[in-house]
Amino acid sequence: MTRRKLIAGNWKMNETVPEAVVLAQEISNLMERDWLEMVDVAVCPPFVDLKPVKTVLEFDRVDIALGAQNVYWEPAGAFTGEISIPMIKEIGCTFCIVGHSERRNLFGETNEDVNRKARALIEAGIAPIVCVGESLSVRDEGAYLDYVTAQVRAAFAGIDGDDARTTVVAYEPVWAIGTGRTATPEQAEEVCAAIRACLADLYDEATAAAMRILYGGSMNEGNAALLLAEADIDGGLIGGAALKAGSFIEIVKAAL
Repeated sequence: MTRRKLIAGNWKMNETVPEAVVLAQEISNLMERDWLEMVDVAVCPPFVDLKPVKTVLEFDRVDIALGAQNVYWEPAGAFTGEISIPMIKEIGCTFCIVGHSERRNLFGETNEDVNRKARALIEAGIAPIVCVGESLSVRDEGAYLDYVTAQVRAAFAGIDGDDARTTVVAYEPVWAIGTGRTATPEQAEEVCAAIRACLADLYDEATAAAMRILYGGSMNEGNAALLLAEADIDGGLIGGAALKAGSFIEIVKAAL
């Protein structure tokens, strides 16, 4: 099965509103519209930038999707500081990152939290980008495949096959995020193939073959083509390189 590639930019906690507008405009200006007939592209700015960025994309009539970086699973209530799914849906988000390693490691998110968020997003018609990945110590112990597939099983608990097909998985080795280190294409493919095999075990071969698995560990314009050539890597969740329009565009071109 040929899966349509997805390049999603995770801006993390960067870009004030004016800076976000400029970056979105630069990306829009550099994006050839016919590319978007061959590859899906999304940007995931901080919450305060979502509406301004959406305004730029709508004004330019460029088919770049909008995603949030996190969300809470309850629709409303006394949850000070949280953002709800109805809020991001009203702005126009069609994707939402859940379980990013920084959320897990810095803010204590659990596999159960990730599952609750994924299920609530699916119910609302927003595609979760479910992040999984191992630390350097887990990799050095040799237990990384069991560790990552356990995260996958926990994230998809209670989600049926039809709903799973709408979900994206992003493999992000923690040791390769923001460090300048990158998994080799062979290392990335090994884990992405194991994720797909795990999904096939959870559902069936057809469902697993339909789902997109992204690589999210320091993909950049220099290594994107090699990573994207692997059979089970269907795109990238881009961090630092997404903050430079030219670099981000080069990664999109590599996915064509």
